Amino acid sequence: MARSVGTLVVGGVIGDVLDMFTPASEFTVQFGNKQVTNGCDIKPSVAADKPHVQILGHPFSSNLYTLVMVDPDAPSPSEPRWREWLHWLVVDIPEGHDATKGSELVAYMGPQPPTGIHRYILAVFKQEETMEGRIQVADVRANFSTRRFAAQNRLGLPVAAVYFNSQKESSVKKR
Repeated sequence: MARSVGTLVVGGVIGDVLDMFTPASEFTVQFGNKQVTNGCDIKPSVAADKPHVQILGHPFSSNLYTLVMVDPDAPSPSEPRWREWLHWLVVDIPEGHDATKGSELVAYMGPQPPTGIHRYILAVFKQEETMEGRIQVADVRANFSTRRFAAQNRLGLPVAAVYFNSQKESSVKKR
């Protein structure tokens, strides 16, 4: 994954969801054999099951990471500035390992764009300490704010991010 944020700026990820940051870590995201790259198109059916997310680095490191996946294009009835839809939240992912080694606080929900093209953003934050048991997560997926979540949990700016686009798949009409 490239260490540039240019495509995140062009895609509106920086600005709409994240503040400008300098990439300091790398991670990969794959749905089956489909590698996620910034701005790529992934059908909801391909992303129905959680992706394989690998935090790159030394497997004997003591660094831990938080993974947040949101849809900032989901309609929200209130709090328009906090209108992200939370799709997945995993904390305490050890560096050099995949997300299954962390603690899933909000179960994965695949893309379900009702209309138009939606962006799905996966952001990684480096943790200062273990998060499980210390973090408060609302039961509601709607009206999530990645910025607010990071600030409340002293995560700071992200260290890596990637996004993909998805839109509702046309259904086949049966006669």
